[in-house]
Amino acid sequence: MDYNNSSKLQRCGLLLRNLFIASLAYTSVVGVVTVYRTGSLSPFSKPSAPSKEIVDTGSLSGGVNWRLRPETLVKDINDAYAGERPHVDTYANFTRLIESCRGSSTKLEKMRNVHNCLSYLANEEKDYTFIPENPPSKSSQEYPSIEKAEKPSRTNIGECPGPVQLFHTYWTGPSTWRVEFFVKGYLYSQNLPCSRLYIWLDADTYPNAVASMMDDPGFAKFLPLVERGDITLKAWKFPHRIPLPKGSVEQDPLYANYLSKEGTFDDRMNSKGERYIGDGVVVKKDGSEWLVLTERQMTFLPVAVSDAVRFVVLHLYGGVYLDMDVLLLRDMRSLILPPDHNFAERWAVHSHPGDFNTAVLSLNPNSSLSSYLVRGGVRMGLNFHPRIIGRMAWKDGRVEELAMFETGLFDPIWGEFNWGREGRCSIPCFKDYGVAFLGTRDAVKDEWQTYDSPQLELKATSKGSELRKRTATNVRTKRSSPEDNAEPEPEPEITPEVKVVAPAKKIEKGPDGTYGGREYNIADDKYPPNNRTMENFFRGAWSYHIHNQWLKHPQPNSWFDVIQRAHDGFLRGERTNLYGERWVGPEVGGYDRWPEFE
Repeated sequence: MDYNNSSKLQRCGLLLRNLFIASLAYTSVVGVVTVYRTGSLSPFSKPSAPSKEIVDTGSLSGGVNWRLRPETLVKDINDAYAGERPHVDTYANFTRLIESCRGSSTKLEKMRNVHNCLSYLANEEKDYTFIPENPPSKSSQEYPSIEKAEKPSRTNIGECPGPVQLFHTYWTGPSTWRVEFFVKGYLYSQNLPCSRLYIWLDADTYPNAVASMMDDPGFAKFLPLVERGDITLKAWKFPHRIPLPKGSVEQDPLYANYLSKEGTFDDRMNSKGERYIGDGVVVKKDGSEWLVLTERQMTFLPVAVSDAVRFVVLHLYGGVYLDMDVLLLRDMRSLILPPDHNFAERWAVHSHPGDFNTAVLSLNPNSSLSSYLVRGGVRMGLNFHPRIIGRMAWKDGRVEELAMFETGLFDPIWGEFNWGREGRCSIPCFKDYGVAFLGTRDAVKDEWQTYDSPQLELKATSKGSELRKRTATNVRTKRSSPEDNAEPEPEPEITPEVKVVAPAKKIEKGPDGTYGGREYNIADDKYPPNNRTMENFFRGAWSYHIHNQWLKHPQPNSWFDVIQRAHDGFLRGERTNLYGERWVGPEVGGYDRWPEFE
C-alpha cells in the first residue's frame, strides 16, 4: 500500500517537473522571439522599424560617386509600353486565360510553358478581354458618364463611371520598404478613381495599430492619399460573428445531418433567440445566419491570421486580396469587375486541381462560395492554408467554382524556381527569387537569353564596354523568312556614353569630408548602370510575387531599383506610368537609399 502511494507520488512529481520544464522552455522561446521582433519582453510591444539612416551627401556607392552615376544605359525609355489603359467596362474572359496558359483540364499541356503564356498575355489582350453587352457603367444611374466623370486632382480622387473595386492587404508592425513598394506599385498601375486600397492592420496584437501607422514616419508620405481617399487603414480584429448569406447553410449538403425529416432546421430557440445548427452556425429569429467563433477557436499566429484574413475580408467586402509581397504590374480591374470573379492561382506547377495559392485571391462578397470557404476553414480549426482549403473544395465537388489561373499571371518564375519549366525561359530569365534584388555586375546570369524583340537604343558609341548588347550569342534573332537559315551577324559590343577615367589608386575623402569631387568611372562601379526597364519585366503578368524576403533591400541598379525609379519618376510627375498617364495627385516622397550598399 505504502509502495503504491509512493509510486503515485513519484509519478505526480515527475509530471509536475516535466510540466515546469516545458513551460520554462516555452517561456524562453517566446521571450527570445518577442525581444527579436520588438526589442522588448512585453508581448504588446510594437516591432522596431528597420533603420532608415540617410547616407551623407557625396558618399560612395559601390566604389563610385553615386550622384554622378547614370540611372540607365537606355537612350529613350519607353514608359508607356502598355498603350492606353483598358476601358473602364472591360471584362477578362477567364476561360480564354485558363485554356491559353494551361491547355486542357486533364493534360495541362501548356501549364509549364510560362514564356508562351506571358507572350499571349502581353500581345493578345483583344483575345481575352471584351466589353459586355450590358456594361457595368450603365448598370446604375448613380454612375456619372465616362465623359462627365470628375478627373482626379491633388485633393480629389475623382469619380468612377462604374463600380469601385476594393483591394485588400494585411500587415503587422511598422511601415517598411515593403509597404512602400506595394503601395507605390498599386498607385503606378491601377485605375485609382475606380479603386480603393484597404490596408488591414493587426489590431488583435497591437490595439493601436491604425493610430501607430498614421504616426509612423515611414508611412507619412502616404498620409495625403489617406486623406484623399485612395487608402484606408483598417483595424483587423478577428470577428466573433461572421454573417452568412440567408439559406446557404440549409442548401449545404454538409449540414444535411442537422435537418429534420421535412428538410428544415429545428425551430427551437435558445435564451438568446438563436437556433444552433452545428459547427458554430446559428440562425436568429429574423432568419439571418451567422458563423460564431468561440474564444478557444481564436488564433493569433501571424501566418494563420494572414491566411484567414483574406477569406474573411473577401467574404465581407469582396474585391481582391494581395499579400504585401506582391508587386502589381498591370491594371487588375478587368479581372475583378466581372460578376463572377472568384479566382486564385495554381500552387507552382502542381497538377492537382485543389492545389491553390492565395497570395492573389478574389471572391464575390457574401456569396455561397465565400461562405462555404469560410465555414470550411473554421470547421477545420481555423486552418485556411490554401492547399487545405483547395483540397476541401475538390473533395466536396466545388473546386471549379474557384477559377485556377496559372502562375504566369501572378507569379511568373515559380515553375522555373521549382525546376518545372518547359519551353523557353521568361523575360527576364530568373532562376531564383533573390536575383531581382541584385545590382552587382553579372549577378543575374543569362537574364536576356530569350529576348528576341527589337533592341533598345543605348547610349553608346563604340566597342569596349563591359556590358553587352542583348543580341549576339545569347539571344535568338528573328530572320527575314523561314527559308533563311543563315546565322545572324553578331552585333557589336557597345560603350555607354559615360565618362571613363583611370581607376584611382586610393579612394580618399576631400577636405570637406565627402567624396563629392571624385569623377564617375563605370569601371570602378560595383553597381553599374544597365539596360533594364519595366517594359521588359515579365511583361503581360498582372503581378510579380516576391515570396517573403522581408529583410532585403534592392541594390542599386537591380531590377527592383529600376522599378523604384519608375515609381518615383511617375509620382514626381517626371515620367508616365505604363499607360502613358501623368500623376496629378498629391506629392509622394521618394524611396530612401540604403546605407548597406555604400
